[in-house]
Amino acid sequence: MKKIALFIPITLFFLSFLLSRNVNLPSTDGLSFSSNVLVSLPGNFSPEEVTVAINPKNPFNIVAGSNLDFYYYSFDGGYTWTEGRLWSSLGVWGDPCVIFDAEGNCYYGHLSNPLDGDFIDRIIVQRSSDGGQSWSDGAGIGLNPPKDQDKEWLAADHTDSPFRNTIYAAWTEFDEYGSPDPLDRTRILCSYSVDLGENWSAPFLVSDISGDCRDSDETVEGAVPAIGPQGEVYLSWAGPLGIVFDKSLDGGETFGEDIFVTSMPGGWDIDIPGIYRCNGFPVTASDTSDSPYRGNVYIMWSDQRNGTDDTDVFFIKSTNGGESWGPIVRVNDDPPGKHQFFPWLTVDPITGHIYVVFYDRRDSNDYSTEVYMAKSSDGGETFKNYKISEYPFRPVSGIFFGDYNNIVARDGIICAIWTRMDGIDLSIWLTVIHDSMR
Repeated sequence: MKKIALFIPITLFFLSFLLSRNVNLPSTDGLSFSSNVLVSLPGNFSPEEVTVAINPKNPFNIVAGSNLDFYYYSFDGGYTWTEGRLWSSLGVWGDPCVIFDAEGNCYYGHLSNPLDGDFIDRIIVQRSSDGGQSWSDGAGIGLNPPKDQDKEWLAADHTDSPFRNTIYAAWTEFDEYGSPDPLDRTRILCSYSVDLGENWSAPFLVSDISGDCRDSDETVEGAVPAIGPQGEVYLSWAGPLGIVFDKSLDGGETFGEDIFVTSMPGGWDIDIPGIYRCNGFPVTASDTSDSPYRGNVYIMWSDQRNGTDDTDVFFIKSTNGGESWGPIVRVNDDPPGKHQFFPWLTVDPITGHIYVVFYDRRDSNDYSTEVYMAKSSDGGETFKNYKISEYPFRPVSGIFFGDYNNIVARDGIICAIWTRMDGIDLSIWLTVIHDSMR
């Protein structure tokens, strides 16, 4: 493991100082933007598919991950990083997800490739109690041979509910990954842990309608758990019906009947010029802040309802726990006709502000790609867009580019992370944003 740099600031005043330096975009609407920070090591040209989390006990401690097995940690608010390679006896095979629990433990979820088992035969979750510097061997979830377990995401309950600090994992189970046989099916599963990820419940079958196994529009995928203010567990995913939603009110023990949210014209499997593959999977979030929008449930996704040359990012909300859903809002605010893709959503648990990160080609007539962030301070009624990348890049479709970017926010500190491609070289970048509006 090679260290880039490491120092530990000790006051919030110093963090404000850090956020005021290296500003490449003017402060506007209460937002201050740092310069783009290289997270991956120079000379590491393979990482992609990124995830990031802020420690609620120490906002200077930020942890990130990328394919296939990279982890990164920072103790200065995201300005310098240390890179390492994750290891588990159960194997490490991509789909990284990092989160913190309410007590400051970090969890890294990923797929498996064990020496004494089958490829992607379970979901693995490893824990770090020192800010991402070292990791446990990990626990396996959902082992059910010969079925395959794929595309997991994690969430932790930070509320004061009876389920506080429960960790949840949701994912897709394939009868056989990639099988064209219509008898082979996919389903959404969910499991939970109440002992810091050491042991996990038997998976609960969440989805009422299954999908095929082709890993395309008719496959059920994209389950991202979110926690409501009373410890509710919310899930949405994409599949043959479009986007559907379900929830648990008893800490993941049971889920109800699936609720239809919206169609996805063109499906979730999207073609973007210059991108190896692209999805429009939904991301679910909930407002647990004390803002006027506390309790709202949000879903964000992308699709091509406006044409195959015009991929857009969309947003929808529920004010009654997902029982019904409001009108669809277009997040990107450019004129029609350009691609916006690979979005991710987060809600600041202190302020209730909503942030979305996505790739954007509004200023390009070719494959040149920028990174934008959208913000809403009115519960998702309106969004304003900001360019956060300093330089465009032009991806080539022959190189796998990952399946998602990520963004996280806490108490006015926002970290947006993404992959860029220069030639055939991949690298991971992050921007720290400070939002002074409350």
